[in-house]
Amino acid sequence: MAAPTGVTVRRLTAGALPTAAEGLGALLADAVDDGASVGFLAPLTIDRAAAYWSGLAPALADGTVTVWTAHADDGDGDGSGGDGSGGGGGKRHGDDDGTGTGTGTGTSSGGRVIGTVQLRSETSPNGTHRAEVAKLLVHRDARGRGVARLLLTAAEECARDAGRTLLLLDTQTGSAAEHLYRSAGWTPVGTVPDYAADPAGVLRPTTFFRKTLGGPAGSD
Repeated sequence: MAAPTGVTVRRLTAGALPTAAEGLGALLADAVDDGASVGFLAPLTIDRAAAYWSGLAPALADGTVTVWTAHADDGDGDGSGGDGSGGGGGKRHGDDDGTGTGTGTGTSSGGRVIGTVQLRSETSPNGTHRAEVAKLLVHRDARGRGVARLLLTAAEECARDAGRTLLLLDTQTGSAAEHLYRSAGWTPVGTVPDYAADPAGVLRPTTFFRKTLGGPAGSD
């Protein structure tokens, strides 16, 4: 699939988190309202969701958690329409230093936040070869454009460059995310019935995935 047009992916810094928290909160609230099983029950207010993101500040600062945000580039409207099959306008830029200004519409430096993903690095002495991909979210009006795949690739490349050789993740069984992971080369490990509740409080099965990575890009 060609890179999505009008989308920029940025690595979020701890300094930029206060500016980005409200937009990320709106994104998380949208996911929960849409039924995504991402650790929260409905209804989830934007304020509560933003508080979750703000709470990641220490982990962002010490590098145990890395967060990327996808932005609809300025002039790209509301991010709706299209399926990602157009020209390659998707971009990955450097760290977001928070020099932009946030607004109630979820805009931060680089345009409106339409997606995010986390890489959670294992810190135990016998597990520094692995990391977990988590909270891969794309706003409802920006789906079907390849944004999730762009974010997933950013997390995988970062893990590879950091020497992490094993990635893990989990998702609700039968979700659209499960199809994405299978198509991106992730291997299902198994399914646990009634593992987590969906936003309505109904217990649902969860499928766990793994992916083995090679060396850093450009290495022998």
